[in-house]
Amino acid sequence: MCGLTIATPAAATEDDFNIWTGQFVTIDLGEDSDWFIRGEAQERFTDDADRLGQLLLRSFVGYRITDKVNLGGGYAYILTDPAGPPELNEHRFYQELNVRLIDRDGVTLDSRTRLEQRTFEETSGTSWRFRNFVQLKVPISESNKFVAYTEPFIELNDTQVQRGGLSVWRNFAGVSVPIADGVEMVPGYLNQTVFRDGEDRMDHVANVNIFMNF
Repeated sequence: MCGLTIATPAAATEDDFNIWTGQFVTIDLGEDSDWFIRGEAQERFTDDADRLGQLLLRSFVGYRITDKVNLGGGYAYILTDPAGPPELNEHRFYQELNVRLIDRDGVTLDSRTRLEQRTFEETSGTSWRFRNFVQLKVPISESNKFVAYTEPFIELNDTQVQRGGLSVWRNFAGVSVPIADGVEMVPGYLNQTVFRDGEDRMDHVANVNIFMNF
């Protein structure tokens, strides 16, 4: 498991300012059911937040083994439209394990382990990727919490769209703000380092997500 660590960029790094927004909905399938579904949409404005560089739509079906452990799988469609290279249409299947490691006095530490199988309309083959997300929440007032997470992305094979090894590292810090019953907004700063064969890229992201639980 990865700790809360800031990734160190390479000596030569391209910087970009982004704005990312996300909407996440989790719905329990019945009052006494251990099954639930989750849907999300994420919009990522890149190139100094001047254009929609990526759109992500993701679905998930999960099962709660205990109140601290759940697992499941899902599908995501991702449209990536980088400046310069042609756009990519990705179809991604994935499996996910979520574990609450700490839950004490309002402080929580959660781990999400995800294995992805990525295919692209523009290329052949399946790209496998492993991600481990660790998030800490600490109360800072009666209704607000400090939120921090880290997530490295590790490519498990070499294909036309990935080279294998550590490819991306994300680190986030923000504050949760409840806005209605079962609804919270989490604004904050996200730092993303993209490791490349030549010059690495560091994205400085103003990130605002809304989470809804029903």
